[in-house]
Amino acid sequence: MSQTIQVIAGLGNPGAEYEQTRHNAGFWLVDALARKHDETWRHQRRFDADVCKISVAGNEIWLIKPMSFMNCSGGPLRAVLDYYRLPIAGTVVAHDELDLPAGALRLKKAGGHGGHNGLRDIISHCGADFYRLRIGIGHPGVSSAVLGHVLKRPSQKEQGLLDEALDKAVRAVPKMIRKGPGIVMNELNRKPKKAKPVIKPVAASGDDNTKTGDAGSQPRDSSDGNGSD
Repeated sequence: MSQTIQVIAGLGNPGAEYEQTRHNAGFWLVDALARKHDETWRHQRRFDADVCKISVAGNEIWLIKPMSFMNCSGGPLRAVLDYYRLPIAGTVVAHDELDLPAGALRLKKAGGHGGHNGLRDIISHCGADFYRLRIGIGHPGVSSAVLGHVLKRPSQKEQGLLDEALDKAVRAVPKMIRKGPGIVMNELNRKPKKAKPVIKPVAASGDDNTKTGDAGSQPRDSSDGNGSD
């Protein structure tokens, strides 16, 4: 049986200059949950974190935003977990993910940090036995552009995809609490089915003779050669 979720932590950087940047996608999720439940964040200096509690499906859920900047997220999270005696195994960490296209969502349990410095620091302080909600922000294509990419605002199109993804994640939380992360994991991680191309029948020529060689009557191959993410 999977561990009951008691904590959802969102990763990001504090300050107005970072508020709308891609790297703050984890903050965006927990902010959306707090708004949905009409709860207010409280800054706890002893943890260097913003904290609030919401009630989901009859369960008390802690929302946490480490305020120590992304690369030092582990200390504040560990301090909150230790003080309130909350299990790391019952924690979901929401974070931006370069290796997923903008707006894609994936939920997984445990594993490595995948080069994400926020996760790296959490693993060093808390271990790796927690759930990760990966929020796709897309990759700029070359490693030298990654820093600028994560610290910039998404395009209008990307923001629309991210808003849809965050809404989907917020709506998935009650089911995650009631039925366990495994059920939600299967739903979020399922790739959408690609629509099959509709091939219209060729109109009759008006006589009984079969005509060949008319390239314009043949269906065009709709494949663009792109693979899935």
